[in-house]
Amino acid sequence: MTELRSILDEAVRQELISPEAGGRLLPFLIERGVAVAGAPGMVAEEQAWSDTETPRFVRGFHDVLITIGVIVALVGLWGLAPLYAVPAAIIVLSEILVRRQRLALPAVSLTIALFCWTWPLMSGFFPPWAQTFGSFGAEVTQLVAGFPIILGVYYARYRVPLALALSIMSTLAFVLTLLLRLVQWVSGNPTFFADHLAVLAAVSLVCALGLFATALYFDLGDRLRRTTRSDIAFWLHLGAAPAMLYSTVSLLSFEESGRIFDLANMSARTPVVVATVAALMLIGLVIDRRAFVTSGLLSLGVAIFSVFRHGSATVDTYIYTTLIVVGAIVLIIGTGWMPLRRLLLRALPPAIANRLPPG
Repeated sequence: MTELRSILDEAVRQELISPEAGGRLLPFLIERGVAVAGAPGMVAEEQAWSDTETPRFVRGFHDVLITIGVIVALVGLWGLAPLYAVPAAIIVLSEILVRRQRLALPAVSLTIALFCWTWPLMSGFFPPWAQTFGSFGAEVTQLVAGFPIILGVYYARYRVPLALALSIMSTLAFVLTLLLRLVQWVSGNPTFFADHLAVLAAVSLVCALGLFATALYFDLGDRLRRTTRSDIAFWLHLGAAPAMLYSTVSLLSFEESGRIFDLANMSARTPVVVATVAALMLIGLVIDRRAFVTSGLLSLGVAIFSVFRHGSATVDTYIYTTLIVVGAIVLIIGTGWMPLRRLLLRALPPAIANRLPPG
């Protein structure tokens, strides 16, 4: 049986046909005897929907093999050649592997390589270490400004979802630096945030919520996750979840030393971390994005680890106990994801539930 729906979805993702053309082709081909994967009587939306969140950046071991070669070659070139030789290699490889062969995982690795190359490039012009903690000067803003431009141009040429996601995230980071500089200017104190860490955490949380809203914009525009909008939303959620977690925890809890999110003193703020991670897990269930769950597991593990560390247990005991607790949470949520999500969708108003991915 030919998996016609999957083939058409893949053609839409590679922008070979438009989503509208894919929808019109399906009944046309069915009428001519082409079989569609799925049980008889299923509606088109059910056939198009999969209850598994599948980021489309690995399509086979061929991608993995090519990616290994890309990474090894670029690392070697980075170590031997001048800095400006790296983007030339990235462009040549992108033309062959991304634009012509449309390989997914090499496209991701080349995008990450371009992102990593942009940092030393911009740091050479605007060294961020010239600023003291709590002081955000023009150098930081100018350094961040290069990322959305370079990554945006790369996306315009090669249409890699990660490139657009990184461009959006760096744009919001640029906006964050502008907000921080504006607050410094209004206060008249260049080191304002060194004395007012709560304000720094609050501004960071606003930008994190903005990133989450942008991810939802892409997600809700493709509730069946058949186009590249879903891939862009995946990467944005992957960045938004930890940003929301750390900014929220930093805003709600401070140590006596004035430091925010001090891992050495995590036990005092364990309830805050657990509550924040639980909220992110709930959000992840509602919007059907496991990135919100996975992003909080590390922090949850650190918090649980700190609780056992301050008890009377031995080192081996609280390390392994932490692993058991976190592993059990992962298994419970992973195996019960769809039943839990159906319960949540039933509790939501129909106007909201109908805009979310099917349960």
